[in-house]
Amino acid sequence: MAERCSVLVVDDDPAMRLGMSRVLERAGHEVACCAAGDEALAAIRARPWDVMVTDVRMPRMSGTELLSRAMAIRPGLRVVIVTAFGTVEEAVGAVRRGACYYLLKPMSPASLLGAVERAGATVDRAGAGSGTERLVIAESATFRALLERADRAARTDSTVLLFGESGSGKEIVARHVHERSRRSDGPFVAVNCAALPAGLLEAELFGVRRGAYTGADRDRDGHITRADGGTLLLDEVGDLPVELQAKLLRVLESREVIPLGAERGHTADARIIAATHRDLREEVAAGRFRRDLFFRLSVIPLSIPPLRERPEDIRPLAELFAREAAARIGMPAPRLGRDAARRLERHPWPGNVRELRNVIERAVVLGAAEEIRVEDLSLEDWSPVPGTPGDGTLRPGLTIAEAERILIERTLEAEGGNRTRASERLGISVRTLRNKLRRFREMEAPPPEAVAAVPRSSTR
Repeated sequence: MAERCSVLVVDDDPAMRLGMSRVLERAGHEVACCAAGDEALAAIRARPWDVMVTDVRMPRMSGTELLSRAMAIRPGLRVVIVTAFGTVEEAVGAVRRGACYYLLKPMSPASLLGAVERAGATVDRAGAGSGTERLVIAESATFRALLERADRAARTDSTVLLFGESGSGKEIVARHVHERSRRSDGPFVAVNCAALPAGLLEAELFGVRRGAYTGADRDRDGHITRADGGTLLLDEVGDLPVELQAKLLRVLESREVIPLGAERGHTADARIIAATHRDLREEVAAGRFRRDLFFRLSVIPLSIPPLRERPEDIRPLAELFAREAAARIGMPAPRLGRDAARRLERHPWPGNVRELRNVIERAVVLGAAEEIRVEDLSLEDWSPVPGTPGDGTLRPGLTIAEAERILIERTLEAEGGNRTRASERLGISVRTLRNKLRRFREMEAPPPEAVAAVPRSSTR
């Protein structure tokens, strides 16, 4: 019997979603369904799926675009493309982008199941193994010092709290701790606390029992139980809703997990690593994060330096990302030109390692075949420029809040107002972006007394 896989089914046709999910669930696989590409990307950020099955022609985001963006988030994801309008060129392009199989609708249940199970058989479920080792590049003294502290933390089962800017490599460090711990043979499960609404996040974390709510037709384990014997990474734990913080505290103190709809709980032996880009002390002071949970999580705090503070790592990381991007599209890895390397080292990298990976992938796909040149990098100039207050330029003298607003507004404008793409580029969740935009609007709104003082226009 094939090994059980976690499968994400993406199709805008409800009948197709239902049909494919039933075939896969009857074979014993864990299945979740999405109706659009943006939903799928949120699900992929929230947890590591083994296989994604996606249609090609969907509104707002095609399956091929979803394939590329999903692979950038989870390079180890296995993807099966299904379409009713296939061409040889499209099939070749999908495979070059990283798809494992390309199926034409209508396909038989056996062909779908066979493709998913063959794709799932190639998944490394040990927690990325040597792949993670290749990503931990530490030429700089600051990052080597961090890894030394992480190695000491790995010898214990103590809870670790990772601080770092978005895109700085928090998940890489978490995997590093896992692989050097006594739990390395167990699962490594990552969940993004900012990617899902509170109701769905509770079910994903703690599990659900049949009948707990409409549509809960079977028992399902949560991420904490799936990580039993291994490590659970709670990414962006600062975005965890307050109502779920008490349940997480119970897990940390007693190892007891109570699924939705259950009268009694069960124990789960998962080592917790939490990560955040927020200042949790400020969140505690503002009443948005429980003080007792903060102290329970920060037994071993580790601060991850941003990429701009580890310039020695930029070139080797760029060369690694170039090799990986070239391998995914089946081409020889290009050299990193000397001028291009110098330009990369001068860039401030507001998006950190994630931004560097995206820049290099774009240069490999769109640039010259043999060498990455400066003109292939398409780097934006983030250096401060002269300006006057209110003109929307980054310059010395701005407050952090003003600079953040300019950065967000520029990015939204560059992405045509698309909040999903803008949030990815900024390295924050869509929910965080939405909250920041709401605060910007509130800051612009006149106080009530000012509104009351405005004379009403007469209508005669």
